[in-house]
Amino acid sequence: MPKAKTPADLTITPRDRRFGRDTAQRRWWLNGDPIATAFYNALSVTFPKGEGFFIDSVRRFREGTPPRLQAEIAAFTKQEVMHTREHVAFNRHVTGEGYDISSLEADVQEQIDLAKSRPEIASLAATMCLEHFTAILAHELLANPKHLAGADPEAGRLWRWHALEEIEHKGVAYDTWLHATRDWSRWQRWKVKSIVMLHTTYRFVRGRKRGMLELLRQDGLTGPRVAWRLFWYAFGNPGMGRKILGQWLAFFMPGFHPWNHDDRTLIGKAESDYADAVLPDTAAA
Repeated sequence: MPKAKTPADLTITPRDRRFGRDTAQRRWWLNGDPIATAFYNALSVTFPKGEGFFIDSVRRFREGTPPRLQAEIAAFTKQEVMHTREHVAFNRHVTGEGYDISSLEADVQEQIDLAKSRPEIASLAATMCLEHFTAILAHELLANPKHLAGADPEAGRLWRWHALEEIEHKGVAYDTWLHATRDWSRWQRWKVKSIVMLHTTYRFVRGRKRGMLELLRQDGLTGPRVAWRLFWYAFGNPGMGRKILGQWLAFFMPGFHPWNHDDRTLIGKAESDYADAVLPDTAAA
């Protein structure tokens, strides 16, 4: 079995926070920009169903894992459950502004059903890939304040809280995958994870693009110019997609592990805002 590279002194700490329950939120809550708002709203719609899928996929393989990894899976589960709860609340703000997100939710469910129709190890592989996606998005979100500049305060806090916990638990699905495939050759493991990442990336990008354009259509914004504005937002300025490309490619390198890129300093910068919400006895040692 390959040796996992999660830092020995890492602690995964669920922080029980609630955001924006009694706070008004603008329809275009991110800097008054419909493009930026659609970008994050479409991502948020994926989280309630998607994170439930992540939890199920990882927990199926927790039996027989080392005690530390079992504790990390338990903490990962608690973090993801709270992320689900908060994005359900956030999505109520979205629908409260008149958006119909049913087609976006149906797309997510279709992808989950497709994954569940395959062997359980395939669901774990897809989870590992999507967790890498969320971790590199989270890194860029915290590393570059420009992404959330001008956000309504509670929405900005939600996304930063979610991002720091995604960084914190970014190795859990990968380490679970390493344990589950410990009898595979390095070549077989690399081949499978690379194929799954390519398929997952295609479906993720296609689905989110479709969702963003649908939300913009509901704002009365359609046509090639709108599509170009969305592309420029994602890959030009501020360019989230462009800026995560290097870390996405790193996934395919021999010897890759999410913690080869130790970005815990970003957690330290952000987590002081949530110190009073740490659950007292759920950290993974």
